[in-house]
Amino acid sequence: MHSLILGGARSGKSALAERMASAFDDVVYIATAQALDTEMSERIAHHRQRRPAAWGCVEEPFALADALRRHAAPGRCVLVDCLTLWLSNLLGLEDVEVWERERRALFSTLAGVDGSVLLVSNEVGLGVVPMGALTRRYVDEAGRLHQALGQSCDRVVFVAAGLPMLLKGPAL
Repeated sequence: MHSLILGGARSGKSALAERMASAFDDVVYIATAQALDTEMSERIAHHRQRRPAAWGCVEEPFALADALRRHAAPGRCVLVDCLTLWLSNLLGLEDVEVWERERRALFSTLAGVDGSVLLVSNEVGLGVVPMGALTRRYVDEAGRLHQALGQSCDRVVFVAAGLPMLLKGPAL
């Protein structure tokens, strides 16, 4: 089963995904964050401390589809946290075509991988229209990504104030 877990910053979406993953004996956590500054290093450390030591961890800021192909397997849960960091990593590259290639690769890969996949992402489209072309592109691409994943995933959950709201699929 593939699940998309959306929510705002500090909404509880990662904690929910981690609780869902804990139902599995075999978990691989794919982290898309890059420790480019002190604040992000601290956030990464906080997430690491929260996760069980038995979970595998793969740090992959760009080639998410490749990481999924390598690590998804029957009986295993792969938790990806988070898609919006992955998106920003790709949009920050000089080659503007990389995002489209990686996006297509993600959907192609998701359609064929075995096991459970939990995709965590920030819902960034609930606020005002941002100023600046890159920021608007980021919000637009995140929205398009979420809409497409919402159609292709078996379950979609929105988290607010730590409370999950099921939008699609079987109950939690």
